Amino acid sequence: MTDSIMSKAATMEIPINSNGDTGALQEDDSLEQAAKLQWSLDEQDLQQVMVSGPNLNETSIVSGGYGGTAEGIISTSSIKGPAVQYNPDFNKRIPVTGLGPNMHHSSSSSSMMAEEATRGVAVEKIEAMRKWSLNTYKCTKQMISERFGRGSRTVDLELEAQIELLRDTKRKYENVLRLARALTNHFYNMVQTQHALGDTFADLSQKSPELRDEFGYNAETQKLLCKNGETLLGAINFFVSSINTLVNKTMEDTLMTIKMYENARLEFDAYRSDLEELSQGPRDAVAMARIEAAQQQYQVHKDKYERLRSDVIIKLKFLEENKVKVMHKQLLLFHNAISAYFAGNQQQLEETLKQFNIKLKPLGVDKPSWLEEQ
Repeated sequence: MTDSIMSKAATMEIPINSNGDTGALQEDDSLEQAAKLQWSLDEQDLQQVMVSGPNLNETSIVSGGYGGTAEGIISTSSIKGPAVQYNPDFNKRIPVTGLGPNMHHSSSSSSMMAEEATRGVAVEKIEAMRKWSLNTYKCTKQMISERFGRGSRTVDLELEAQIELLRDTKRKYENVLRLARALTNHFYNMVQTQHALGDTFADLSQKSPELRDEFGYNAETQKLLCKNGETLLGAINFFVSSINTLVNKTMEDTLMTIKMYENARLEFDAYRSDLEELSQGPRDAVAMARIEAAQQQYQVHKDKYERLRSDVIIKLKFLEENKVKVMHKQLLLFHNAISAYFAGNQQQLEETLKQFNIKLKPLGVDKPSWLEEQ
């Protein structure tokens, strides 16, 4: 297009003589008509360049003739896009400022993808919040209806009795654990006192020659009681540790499953009541669609309720078996250790600990630091 403009501009030049007079009249008329025609064609070409050009802010057009060069500036500030400068030497466009169309397209595509991803995350969060709110509303409505005696609830009498028995058993075992810990603390203090008393008797036996034998007997007795007390403390600590595991881990795990089961039961009854309420209403197209959706939700929560109910039944069965086994062993240990200690039978007390594989920790020895354990 540039070559065409330059070639046409070259034909616009009219030769004149040295004194400024024109040639023949016929040649003048023909040249004038040709010049007018050429100017009209040039204007059309320039308009086409301005319209179809690559977003020029300012275009420099160089036209060369036989006698010299003439340069004109056409302002196109109304057209948006990067500025392009024409080089008269190489007759090609050189971008001055701005980014190319590919760069703009890539940047806009990346921003659109980021916006779509953000919008998708926001939509998911809103949908999750909507479902949670609807479920909470239905469950709260069902719970209030049950408390005021207006709604019905699903009841498994046998399972409910087992759950209540487990909660009562847990409360009683917690009381046993509390008392056993209190006994351990008191007995530990007594053993510490006996240990200090034995040291005092031994010291006095060295400093009181007239009572050396009497202080010596008492010192030996207190040391023997202290040793047997440490053995009994090992048995009681093992008993307390086992009861604590049974109560705060095994029973607590079963109660957590029971809590999940009760929540599932509440949700199941809530969606069941919702389905029953919709089934009693009109049967138009919109109502049928709502009934079908409610039926699907009802089936989902029914399956969840039945699955957790089965889990609770299995855990209650295993818990009862484990409880009997653990308590049989721990009660036998507690009885034999207490009986042997107060009977003064040191040999039986030590055999009891060996029977239950209990390793004694020396009294007053603290737990090693983490540097010593490395």
